[in-house]
Amino acid sequence: MKFAIQVNASPYQAQAGESAYQFIKAALAMGHAIVRVFFYYDGVYHGFGGCRPPQDEPQPLQRWAELADDHGVDLVLCISAAQRRGLLTTTEAGAAGIAPGPVAPGFRIAGLGLWVEACLQADRVLVFRA
Repeated sequence: MKFAIQVNASPYQAQAGESAYQFIKAALAMGHAIVRVFFYYDGVYHGFGGCRPPQDEPQPLQRWAELADDHGVDLVLCISAAQRRGLLTTTEAGAAGIAPGPVAPGFRIAGLGLWVEACLQADRVLVFRA
């Protein structure tokens, strides 16, 4: 089975990101495929490279990056939601005359078209929200 996953809550606001991560790990272990993980609304904070939680707390950035590296999971931050929260690509930041927002390794910024594409390719669509 192929899944498209959307995460709509920030990593420290709600359990949505952790639940999505655990679901993805379990699905991959059972042989299912993850078409894409799309971070929308405050979910884009999962890909904020400037986040540095204390060492004794969970490290969501590191876990997402490992998921992308180990399993080739496509982690996409919604461009509109990212722009509203200060996460900009180098091109967008240059055009605005400001420094780019720090997007974490393993993540990329793209538009809603990739979410629609993932939904069309997937057998099931799951949305994790607050």
